Amino acid sequence: MSINKAVACGLTGNEMSKKITGTDEVSIERTVVATGSGVAVGAVVSGVVVIGLGTVSAPVTIPLALASGVVSGIASLFD
Repeated sequence: MSINKAVACGLTGNEMSKKITGTDEVSIERTVVATGSGVAVGAVVSGVVVIGLGTVSAPVTIPLALASGVVSGIASLFD
């Protein structure tokens, strides 16, 4: 896991939450959406979401997805 990747994925998840909810105001709903979006982006970047057959190493993928979610959630509270 790279801190830079987690921050980039987290910030992307936060921006996605603004588009999904249609607002940039701080709210618990947007924080939940941001956290979920951050986890999803982190999972895609780390390779958890694979179309087709493949194996993924959990020690790398899960921490990146979780860290991305945490960064997204925190970022959504300060916009």
